[in-house]
Amino acid sequence: MLRRRLVQTIPVLVLATFSVFMLLKLLPGDVAITIAGENATVERIEEIRESRGLNDPLLVQYGNWVWRALHGDLSQSFLSGEEVGTTLLRVFPNTLFIVCYAILISVLIGVPLGMLAAARSGGLIDRLVMMLSSAGVALPNFWIAMIFVMIFALNRAWFPATGFVAPSENLAGAIWHATLPAVALAASGIAEVARQLRSSLVEILHSQHFRTLHAKGLPFGTILWKHGLRNVSVNLLTVISLLVNRTLAATVVVEVVFAIPGMGNTIVNATLQRDFPVVQGAVLAMVLTVVTVNLVTDMLYSVLDPRISQR
Repeated sequence: MLRRRLVQTIPVLVLATFSVFMLLKLLPGDVAITIAGENATVERIEEIRESRGLNDPLLVQYGNWVWRALHGDLSQSFLSGEEVGTTLLRVFPNTLFIVCYAILISVLIGVPLGMLAAARSGGLIDRLVMMLSSAGVALPNFWIAMIFVMIFALNRAWFPATGFVAPSENLAGAIWHATLPAVALAASGIAEVARQLRSSLVEILHSQHFRTLHAKGLPFGTILWKHGLRNVSVNLLTVISLLVNRTLAATVVVEVVFAIPGMGNTIVNATLQRDFPVVQGAVLAMVLTVVTVNLVTDMLYSVLDPRISQR
C-alpha cells in the first residue's frame, strides 16, 4: 500500500509545481529588469535573460528545474543569490513550529469540546459549542490574527505583535512569539475538530453496542472516553491530517500579519519580486510536507484499525 501511495504522489508533485510555474509566468513585469535595475541597458537585460535561461521555452525551463531538483539543486534566488535550499532550511522550521503549535491547541481544546457536546447532545452546551464552532469556521484566520494583534499585542502588550524567535535558540521565546499566530490558526481547527468529533460520537453513542455497555453498568464517562473515542479515532485522525494541510496553507497569510520569517512570508515576497526559484522551491517543500502527512496518516490508519490494511 505504501508503495502505491508513493507512486500516486508523483502526479501530485508534477501538477502542483507545474501549475505554480505557469502561474508565475503570467505575472506582469520582467524579472530580468528587476534583477538588472530600472536604468539597465537593453544589452544587460538580455544578457541576464540568457544567463538565467529566461529565453528558453517554458516547458524547457520547467524541465530544467525538475532535473536540477531531482539532483538536490533547487537553484539560487534571482535577487539575493542565496541557495534556495539554504533559504528553506532557515525559514521552514519556523513555519512547522507554528503549524505544530496550532494543531496541538486545536486537538487539546477541540477534542474535549466535541466530547462535551456529544455527551450533552441536544442540550444548551451542545448548541453553544456548535454555535462557537460555526463562528470559528466562518471567521477568516487573518481577521482573527489582526484582532489578536490589536487586543493582546498593541493594547495589552501581553504578546509581541511581530517577529519570531527560532526554537533552537530559545524555546520559551519561540512559544511566546508563536502563541498569537498559533491561536489565530487554531481557531478554525478547534471548531472543525469539535464539530466532526461531536457528529461521530453522537452517532456511535446511540448505537446498540453502546446501549449494551450502558446496560451492563459501565459509567458513561468510561464509555465516552475509552470506548467512544477509540471507535472514532480513525475519523479523528482524518480530520487532524486534513487540518495540518489547511493550517500549513493558512500560514501564508498569518505570517504576513505577524511579520514572521517563515515559508508564508517567503512565498509572498518572492512572488511579488518574481523570484521564481524561491517560490518553486517553497511550493515543492510544502507539497512534500502534505504528501508526507498523508503517507503517515495512511500508516496510522492500519495501526488504529488493522482491517484497513487488509482491504
